[in-house]
Amino acid sequence: MDAPYSIGDLARRTGLSVRTIRFYADAGVVPPTDRSAAGYRRYDADAVARLELVRTLRELGLDLSTIRRVVDRRLSLAEVAAAHAEALDVQIRTLHAQRSVLSLIAARSADPTEVPLMHRLARLSAAERERLVTTFVDETFGDLDANPDFVAMMRAALPELPDDPSPEQLDDWVALAELIQDPRFRASARRAAEYQAAQRADGDRTGLHGALTEEVRTLVEEALAAGVEPDSPAAGPIVDQLVARYAAEFGAADDPAYRASLVTRVEVGGDPYAERYFQLLARLNGWPEFPSLQPVVRWLPAALLALPTSARDSSFLLSSDLPTSEQPVGPWATMRGDRSEWAGGRGSGSGPPPLGSRGP
Repeated sequence: MDAPYSIGDLARRTGLSVRTIRFYADAGVVPPTDRSAAGYRRYDADAVARLELVRTLRELGLDLSTIRRVVDRRLSLAEVAAAHAEALDVQIRTLHAQRSVLSLIAARSADPTEVPLMHRLARLSAAERERLVTTFVDETFGDLDANPDFVAMMRAALPELPDDPSPEQLDDWVALAELIQDPRFRASARRAAEYQAAQRADGDRTGLHGALTEEVRTLVEEALAAGVEPDSPAAGPIVDQLVARYAAEFGAADDPAYRASLVTRVEVGGDPYAERYFQLLARLNGWPEFPSLQPVVRWLPAALLALPTSARDSSFLLSSDLPTSEQPVGPWATMRGDRSEWAGGRGSGSGPPPLGSRGP
């Protein structure tokens, strides 16, 4: 007989149940090769191989309709495998995202009311994440003549969440998305935009000044490390040098009114909400984190208010009276970055916005 195997033989050879084989036969996926004189189903070696293929494809998750087209050679097995592998990739990414959300919920001890938002944010596509940021930038800066270099940097610095984010990356993304929607952060960003627009209306056409910000951060940190209080005589020569360079950068004169205006500039540029935004963005995108500017924001405005005039016009110590390790070096600039140092943009590979790009 050309079909030597009974349905029981087939079940023993393949490990499938008689009921399953009969179902495949009735569905036309593995029909019997022949029938015995008594009407029982009989199968040949080709049917055995076909059944093995069907079982394998079912274990890989293919539906019976697709399997039938494959075994009937109406579909290429390679094409089906490629399509199914792509579908599995999507499922794997979804499972990874679900795992990350669950890990985040556990780590945060999240309130039940937070869970839907966290899940929704985790499922956003790259385009939707970009739109969340660009909409915020449009709403904050779009109707004002703010610093164009700063606005361009904000548009280019977009969050890049991997397909398989770690719980930490997902936590940073959720925190960033929550921050963007926080009314306090939006008010802070709007204040910076309005300040920039007012400065430009007064003729300020300068760009970004990240190198100066880095130097002033270093200088203030050195003053703090040396124990120089902002209202002490030793702070006078340091503030003089900072204000002199600042004034030179913006074409101003060092006088009490200008020093008072610098207090606002420093406070706007060093806003802690803006700093939090760029720190989260850096961690999310795998960039080096920015050193905090908060020591500068606390020390320098206090020093400017305590020293409304130059130490040269008062009884404060001259810089030459300070120990060499406390000699002030480097100027104070605006809390901006030099955009020429960073091309920005998704996938550019050129790194983060530079230090000091967090404000006007």
